[in-house]
Parts: sequence; structure tokens; C-alpha cells
Amino acid sequence: MTNFIPIFPLNIVVYPGEKLNLHVFEPRYKQLIRECFDQKKLFGIPTVLKGSISEIGTTVEIMSIEKEHENGNMDIKTEGRAVFRILDIIKEVPDKLYSGAVVNYLDNNMQGIRSKMDLILNELSYFHQLLEVSKKYQKPIDAMHIYDIAHHAGLSTEQEYELLSLLREDQRQEYLQRHLKAIIPTIIELQNLKDRIQLNGHFRKLSVDED
Repeated sequence: MTNFIPIFPLNIVVYPGEKLNLHVFEPRYKQLIRECFDQKKLFGIPTVLKGSISEIGTTVEIMSIEKEHENGNMDIKTEGRAVFRILDIIKEVPDKLYSGAVVNYLDNNMQGIRSKMDLILNELSYFHQLLEVSKKYQKPIDAMHIYDIAHHAGLSTEQEYELLSLLREDQRQEYLQRHLKAIIPTIIELQNLKDRIQLNGHFRKLSVDED
């Protein structure tokens, strides 16, 4: 399916189902938000990487305009919907300040492997323990997908974008599991290094081997 949508490029990755709060201050995007909200239309957030708009993004629905400031700026609540690929960017849209894009919507298989998801959640919990951070999720564990945890796994923006480009849940599971298996030993080694540095200059009890 091909469609024209307004676009709001940002240096972030938005996933389907993700709740995202935005502060909108540029005139072109204030116009975009007002029109989409009044007309109950979706807009697209394609990811900006290295100063360029990437071809993959996510459509977003405006759930509410929480506040309109005196200068016209807006605080809005949104939620991600579907993954799209940009076919053509329309930089100048008649009578509009914002740009748009011709996109097609991509088939996205959300059926993963439950046993693998359980392992990933355990690895992610261990990762958070190592970092001494606490995360709470709004969904029951048995209803969670990779999109629900991807932002909490220490991925770079480029890696989050690669994950968005994968259109099968089992592929996303494999990607995130490989990432956690690679990064957890690094965190452990850094923690060990921190412990060794803290010992420097302190009295230590040393054992001496005797012949």
C-alpha cells in the first residue's frame, strides 16, 4: 500500500506501540501537529542518521495535545503505529510549511519465539543489575515484544535503526540477544576494572605461597 504522509524527521528511532512525548516548537511542525490532530491523521517520523533522512520510519498517532503554550508551542503525547519505507520525499507541499513523503507500509511479523523472549528478558534484567538501574514495563511479561524493550538495552541510534529495519520478530530477538551477549561481558570487565582502581592505594591482605 502506497500513501502520502506528512513527515517529522528526528534523530531518534520510534517503534510501533511506543508512547512518545514531544515538545513541538518549530512553526512547520506546529502546523503539522495541528492539522494531523484536527483531521485525525497519522504522520511519519523517519530517523535522521548522520544528517540525512533514512528510508525507514514509523507512523505516529497523536493521542493528545497536553498543553499549548502562549507562543504556540505544544506538548503532545503520541504512539507509534506502523513501519514504513520512504519512496520519495516531497520537500515542498502546496500551502504547507512542512514536508511530506510517499511511503509504502511494510509487512511486519510480530510472532516471535516465546522461550527465546524469556531468555532475553532474563539477560536484560542481568544487564540492568550490572548497571544498577531499575526498569518497569507497562505490559505483562508474556505480552512483551522486542519493540517494548529495545530502548532499554543500550543500543546506539544506529543499532536501534537496524532493529527497526528487521521485519520479523524472531530476527529482532536474535539481534537483541546477540547484542546483550556481546555487551554484558564488557560491562563485567569494566566493573572489575573499577574495583581494581578502587583498591589502588589501599591496604590489601595478600597471601604468600610457601614452599
